[in-house]
Amino acid sequence: MAQNVKNVVTQVASKGLPVLFGVGGLAWLGSSAVYTVEAGHLAIKYNRWSGVQQGSYREGVHFLVPWFERPIIFEVRARAHQMSSLTGSRDLQMVNVSLRCLFKPDVNKLQEMYRYLGKDYDERVLQSIINEVLKSVVAQYNASALITQREKVSQVIRQRLTARARDFHILLDDVALTHINFSPEYEKAVEAKQVAQQQAVRAQYLVLKAQEEKKKTIIHAEGESKSAQMIGESMKENPGFIELRRVQIAKEVAGLLSKSANRMVLSTESLLLNLMTATQSSANMEKNNAAAHKK
Repeated sequence: MAQNVKNVVTQVASKGLPVLFGVGGLAWLGSSAVYTVEAGHLAIKYNRWSGVQQGSYREGVHFLVPWFERPIIFEVRARAHQMSSLTGSRDLQMVNVSLRCLFKPDVNKLQEMYRYLGKDYDERVLQSIINEVLKSVVAQYNASALITQREKVSQVIRQRLTARARDFHILLDDVALTHINFSPEYEKAVEAKQVAQQQAVRAQYLVLKAQEEKKKTIIHAEGESKSAQMIGESMKENPGFIELRRVQIAKEVAGLLSKSANRMVLSTESLLLNLMTATQSSANMEKNNAAAHKK
């Protein structure tokens, strides 16, 4: 009985293993003959006999000959690359420039890029050419010009870097300067210069203010002198001018007292309100002069 069971198992195994291996081989062949290209990618083929094949394959499912061919898939979407470079300006100031660019491969040159650079072309090329272009452009400008002419500097870097990357079949969609940092010593010097300029402007303002005050004082003194001269001439020509001034002052004092809440008892002499006294005195003097003339 046991011998019969063993014989049956041996027969089944001898017949089933080839079938199993055949099914497994077909499954491996099917999976190896098909590959998928995701969106935003392109594929080229490498053949063991003839090398890199011409033509590219867009997203979707594609077929190849197992073992003899294998797909090489490139990402052709724009990717960001950012780096910083410490370089010197035209006036020998150390400047740390940070740059950010968007790059992608030239889809018509994928075969050449794979032959000479490989799939990691960005690590092999971008780092060196960005550093080269930044140093060559920044060295043409003074440290202050890098700030005041930042748009122009960014444009020059963009043009040179785009042309340089095109030599390696790399396309740049955008290049921008993100940060420009100077040494602490230079920043302190710039700050001190700004403070000195502000102090100079303030000193100039104080000088102009003093000159205006001087002019104002001179004009006021000339006005007072002219006023005193005119009052003197009026007193000589018309003796009643003094009485007129007394009347005006008396009106002003009376107006202030009428509006005040306080009440004070003062003499008319103190308040310059004794107008009749002056008039009567002048009248008495005229009478005395007339009587003396008659005698």
